[in-house]
Amino acid sequence: MKIGKYEVSIIREGSIGLDGGAMFGVVPKALWSKTNPADERNRVELATQLLLLKSDSKIILIDTGVGQSWDEKFEDIYRVDHSVFSLEDSLTKAGVSRNEITDVILTHLHFDHVGGSLMMENGKFVPTFPNATYHVQVKHLEWALSPADKDKASFIRDRFLPLAEHGVLHGVDGATQFDDEIELILDHGHTFYQQIVKISDGNQTLFHTGDMMPFSSHIPIPYVMAYDIMPMETIKAKKITLKKAFEEEWRLFFQHDPFTPVATITETEKGFRAKDKFTEII
Repeated sequence: MKIGKYEVSIIREGSIGLDGGAMFGVVPKALWSKTNPADERNRVELATQLLLLKSDSKIILIDTGVGQSWDEKFEDIYRVDHSVFSLEDSLTKAGVSRNEITDVILTHLHFDHVGGSLMMENGKFVPTFPNATYHVQVKHLEWALSPADKDKASFIRDRFLPLAEHGVLHGVDGATQFDDEIELILDHGHTFYQQIVKISDGNQTLFHTGDMMPFSSHIPIPYVMAYDIMPMETIKAKKITLKKAFEEEWRLFFQHDPFTPVATITETEKGFRAKDKFTEII
């Protein structure tokens, strides 16, 4: 898909498994299991998918996935899986090397979004993309360093602090226009100061939903994660986003959806629902 000066595509990094009840909050399993079947430990599959934006002057990744070099216990709990996809292989297939990435936009610093930002080299974590600047909301970084008991397990310091130590972490201060086609929008529902990415040239829009809506099955308004810090803020943001997506014919990108990573929106008597579903960005 071409949006302005950018060619946009999906990079598949791997997958993890998280508790289905936590992923769908108050929605009963009898409903969510129809679209997201659970394993024997009640975990549903989350793809760790990234967006790649290529122009003549920049190559940008949005998020970096869960990454590797986790210990056996962690990989067992979260069902970390790179047997089908890996970041290195997917970038190679897209014709991009790690050294060519100029910018990484991090929606937030939960381990499944930032873990691939670093790689193990000689027993130490170093930036996976040595020539890139990593962009994160400065107030979100502050929160990640002193989180609440509710979400502190999602922030693993050695998966983002080395970026600052290597001088490649840039703090973004509030909602902003990153460049002509890329707008960073604040959302406080899932975690404070998550930056949602809107890519638009006025004719076509692709909206990266971050963890506002991890799956396309989160489109119905009550489908909100139990992980969210402020679920009513998530609901508010979803109502605004889905209305605009319907009216302006946006495509939405669901970075954790292993079945429907991209969809358009329609409005029905039961509320907003997915209309056209895509496995690639077209």
